[in-house]
Amino acid sequence: MRTGVRLGVDPGDARIGVARSDPSGFLATPVETVKRGKGDLARLRRIGREIEEESVLLEVVVGLPRSLGGDEGPAAAKVREFAGQLAVKFSPVPVRLVDERLSTVSAEAMLRDRGRKGSNRRAVVDQAAAVVILQHALDTERATGTPPGEIVEEPA
Repeated sequence: MRTGVRLGVDPGDARIGVARSDPSGFLATPVETVKRGKGDLARLRRIGREIEEESVLLEVVVGLPRSLGGDEGPAAAKVREFAGQLAVKFSPVPVRLVDERLSTVSAEAMLRDRGRKGSNRRAVVDQAAAVVILQHALDTERATGTPPGEIVEEPA
């Protein structure tokens, strides 16, 4: 297992959930929800720099929405474009796309089970989805010994 903090990102149309791992790559925890729009990439980069002040930022893990059958639709195309922008902003730190099927559903269920109601749950569901995405990536790497997902190349 590689050491270093991973930043998990769950990009949505209105909000971006952000999570981070511990330096050993064992546990994902929520960081914040960033409002989508002007300044969102800059805010994500500032979060990355805050991590770099205390540890090594190993990579950024971005959830890629796919259908249950594994196909990619318009939402995946938007995330691929966003991940390309992140790759430019975070260079030379690599950005990876990982399958995020059902991450929001899992996050909603987890929050509901913990007693989060209505608007309280909506306020943190994006962070919780980022935690689910990042934790799955960490668990996959620990089980397989290989970094999960695909590296995003910076757009030409």
